[in-house]
Amino acid sequence: MRISREEVKYIAMLSRLELSEDEIEIYQEQLSRILDYVEKLNELNTYNVEPTSHVIALSNIFREDIVKESLPRDEVLKNAPKATDKFFKVPKIID
Repeated sequence: MRISREEVKYIAMLSRLELSEDEIEIYQEQLSRILDYVEKLNELNTYNVEPTSHVIALSNIFREDIVKESLPRDEVLKNAPKATDKFFKVPKIID
């Protein structure tokens, strides 16, 4: 499936990319090859194949959410590079 120069320019515009004429030609060829490869997948018989999102089955293993006592503030703040009486001291990033 051949992709046109206009389609490459349109995709570049949607992606907010500025492409040179050489880059347009390169991407036109590369995108055409990708679409040709994807088109080959349509030749496969997938009639009895269930759709999947992963090749292998995945399951999350969650631990119990148990409420525990927090660390004492003084103990936590003693490891900080800079701290005040109650808080971590960090550089100002917003004026």
